[in-house]
Amino acid sequence: MTRINLNSLNKSDWKPYRFDEIAKNISDRVDPTTTDLKVYIGLEHLDAESIHIKRTGTPDEVKGQKLKGYPGDIIFGKRRAYQRKAALLTEESVCSAHAFILRANPEVIEPKLFPFFLHSDMFMHRAVDISVGGLSPTINWGTLKSQEFLLPPKDQQADLAELLWAMDEVIEKELTLLDDLENYSENLQMKKFSQLWKDVKKGKLKAPNLEDLITTPVNNGIFKKREGFGRGTLLINVTDVYKSFRVKPSTLDRVDANDKEKVSFSAFPGDVIFNRSSLVKEGVGHTCLVPDYPEDMVFECHLMRVRPYNKKLNSSYLTRYCLSPFGRNYLISRSQTTTMTTLNQTGLNKMPIPLPSPEEQCTFSEILDSIDDSKELVTQKIYSSKSLKKSLINQVF
Repeated sequence: MTRINLNSLNKSDWKPYRFDEIAKNISDRVDPTTTDLKVYIGLEHLDAESIHIKRTGTPDEVKGQKLKGYPGDIIFGKRRAYQRKAALLTEESVCSAHAFILRANPEVIEPKLFPFFLHSDMFMHRAVDISVGGLSPTINWGTLKSQEFLLPPKDQQADLAELLWAMDEVIEKELTLLDDLENYSENLQMKKFSQLWKDVKKGKLKAPNLEDLITTPVNNGIFKKREGFGRGTLLINVTDVYKSFRVKPSTLDRVDANDKEKVSFSAFPGDVIFNRSSLVKEGVGHTCLVPDYPEDMVFECHLMRVRPYNKKLNSSYLTRYCLSPFGRNYLISRSQTTTMTTLNQTGLNKMPIPLPSPEEQCTFSEILDSIDDSKELVTQKIYSSKSLKKSLINQVF
């Protein structure tokens, strides 16, 4: 940054180049049924606005001729370019035929700068503009190769690439930290609940049914037309249950509920909300906690509300348990499938809960809450870093 002032880049000596002067389209073909290559990379393996490939498939998963990619090349999704998928290959790979394999021309563009050029608004907007087709717009090489783009002189490109790679490294370290926190939280919960069930089997601990630990009967939610974000009572719906451990009031829709309905279908701080129906079996029983919030909330008809008796059962502890593999396996096993998969009140009521002391529940929940707070801070930092990186790329190009 000390060598580059992006706010006053002098582009008077920049030159326009056709895209086929900037990069070569590698069209080597490979048959996935006969190749010795071990890795397949499809568009589904690419993340939007990321230059890194973090998951792959195998050639035996696909049929028909594919492209062959080489280390240092870029796989760029030519289908649905608005998804902004372009990533750096690190090994020889079988690649989707719905992509271009692009190799930077080092005489025109620094190869380390090329991935960031492809993620610039300048390039991506042009890619979208020249795409043809309806449901699945696609870029033709014949059109792309003739497009002209303004590039900085070669003697400036190395410094620009160094800056952008440094910013990218910051983001990758933050993503690694977030993964570490998530893994630590999951491992901590798995270890805790495994030990609790061992104690239950040894007779050291009780596991009463949920119905013995709640203050009011399990209740289904309100059935009413949503009013939108402008007016009415905050409404927790199915999609909100999946968003996070706690309900996020700022994302909630609203419904016109009268005073009686606000009582019957209330979602008070500390209530635990369960998804009782889903088109897929794995969707049933997802759980979230209602936070402390000054506005009234109600919950919709596809959800169930549990109000724990807090002198026995900590709400946060219950939510954690229900989201663990132990809780999820029980809830899914007690669901029934017809047109939709449904969990009824009886199945939820009979759910056994390994029950340590209230103090132990509280301590465990506080530890996990602290980890969640750290995850939220890192998530916000990642968002800021990605925004800065995108801004830097667009300032350069």
